[in-house]
Amino acid sequence: MATRREQFAALAAFCRTRWGYRFGNRTALLRWQHKRLSRMLRTRTLDWASLPVIDKATLLADFSSYNSQGIGLEKALSAAKQSERSRDFRPELAGLTVGLSSGTSGKQGVFLLSSRERLLWAGTILARLLSTESLRQLVQPWRPALRIGFLLRADSNLYNTVRSSRVSFDFYDLLEPLEDHLQKLEQRPPDLLVGPASVLAELARQQLNEELHITPRQLISVAEELDDATAELLERAFRVRPAQVYQATEGLLGFSCRRGKLHLNEQHVFFEKDWLDAEHTRFSPIITDFTRSTQFILRYRLDDVLRLADHPCDCGNQALTLAAVDGRADAVLSFDGVKLFPDLIRRSMALASSEFDDWSLRQRESGLLIALKNPSAAAIASVRRELGRLFDSHHLALPTLTFVDWQAPLPGAKLRRIFSQLAAS
Repeated sequence: MATRREQFAALAAFCRTRWGYRFGNRTALLRWQHKRLSRMLRTRTLDWASLPVIDKATLLADFSSYNSQGIGLEKALSAAKQSERSRDFRPELAGLTVGLSSGTSGKQGVFLLSSRERLLWAGTILARLLSTESLRQLVQPWRPALRIGFLLRADSNLYNTVRSSRVSFDFYDLLEPLEDHLQKLEQRPPDLLVGPASVLAELARQQLNEELHITPRQLISVAEELDDATAELLERAFRVRPAQVYQATEGLLGFSCRRGKLHLNEQHVFFEKDWLDAEHTRFSPIITDFTRSTQFILRYRLDDVLRLADHPCDCGNQALTLAAVDGRADAVLSFDGVKLFPDLIRRSMALASSEFDDWSLRQRESGLLIALKNPSAAAIASVRRELGRLFDSHHLALPTLTFVDWQAPLPGAKLRRIFSQLAAS
């Protein structure tokens, strides 16, 4: 049970995030951010110039040095895996919430959060995501509690932090068949529906086929990239534009604003940029989290590809606006030294998407392996045509295209539409 002090911290985080952090321009935000960074370094007696850039392998190799409790990696992994096996995510380790990453980037990571950090997360996430009508329902005691449905691979004390007398929380385990959840979704229709983009898309198809009948007020996409085609499908099925949360094991990194644009969470995280192209439009972030004191996230390089928006957002949030989270570095295809970034591949496949329901693409030494879900007779020719145009525009010969049967991801696994085995090797 949270103490009064911790509850006040969560409420303060909500108010500060919802109505505070008003910066007149980006220069003011950066000035404030550097003050926060300097204060954190002084508190921890750290010298920025001597801090190396680290990655997941570095953190896992010296895990006990990167958390305040000195907890070893094996002990943390053992506790997290026990929760995964039992599907009981309530037990803590030394008073800390422990959770596993999805492992899509290779070796599985683990995170540690204190009770205070969980409450700060809850206050921040609710402040950023609740619409005006959802907030009104939350604070009006004569109305039903706000019902949030989470469709996720794993439950967590982190998510349950938002549960209260005014917030009803329903967890739908993605390790179980999605069809098994449809009846409960209709019996307990969520006001907010949260889940990976591919899972929300499948529910959208069920809704369009009149096999599901729910009317969520808000849709929140998490854990996977939300592309334009999926966003349009969700809006068509549920009559609401989906919002997006960019979150990793390493922290809460971005949110959609009221205009639907994805902003970096620069109020809590300092982002350095490792540029991936000469035009400085795409980068992998190197993050330092001001708010994490249990597990230290200091100059941590993520293996993500972020694409900057062409123009700043006019919503008033001075944090950087992203055009998209394009995926991981191993989703960047390379041919004769020319890089094809994931957004280019997605655009070509979207132009052919009227001929199939879903797709995935793998780069191998022998060419591209493409799987299409429910393809029409014209699907293969359409994909060949659009990819041919893309490669031709980059003065590249179209590689060998091999089409295979669609295989759905394993229950609970992320859908990775683009993957280069060459980049991963």
